[in-house]
Amino acid sequence: MNKQKVILLSVVSLLILFAFGTFAYNSSKSDEAALIAKKNEERFIRDYSTVVGNSDAKVTIVEFLDPSCETCRAFYPLVKDIMAKHEGKIKHVIRYAPFHQDSDYVVKLLEATKKQGKYIETLEALFRYQNQWVDHHVPNKQMVWRLMAHLGLNIEQLKVDFEDPKLDELIKQELSDAKALGVKKTPQFFVNGKILQEFGHKQLIKLVESEL
Repeated sequence: MNKQKVILLSVVSLLILFAFGTFAYNSSKSDEAALIAKKNEERFIRDYSTVVGNSDAKVTIVEFLDPSCETCRAFYPLVKDIMAKHEGKIKHVIRYAPFHQDSDYVVKLLEATKKQGKYIETLEALFRYQNQWVDHHVPNKQMVWRLMAHLGLNIEQLKVDFEDPKLDELIKQELSDAKALGVKKTPQFFVNGKILQEFGHKQLIKLVESEL
């Protein structure tokens, strides 16, 4: 066997080993994520969690998001499109992972709007005008309150509800659940308890459709 063939065989062998190693690593990570999810399945939905769509739907998308996250803003309409395409078959559970500086403040304000029945409207407005109240991932609190005033909310009542200590406990619970489920970035999706391993819109659609 000449030297050229030896080199070629060596390269092929290394590629095979690399491919096998990559597959084994991804498989191991997938198994690890599945085990974490199974051990913490009670953490996917809390009594206070916002659920959009058919409560009896076959597929549940749990999303941990951050209102200050640009990628969360980009994915929100995509999730709505998926749900519209499979109307009645999917429910969307909104959870929080306020990892950016002062995002917990915005989460508290968002949750406080539930008392006035303006939650979804407020969430969508926060995403729609995100570039006006977020600067380098940091919320401008004054601008957020100005946005609230334009949504027809009772601002005085909102200020009272915002100070409810239960909201601080809610955020602690959200962060605890996110940590237990291995959430390290936003948005992070789980579909029927399965973590979205490879991030992307097409990957999310594929995972949802595999559960349908």
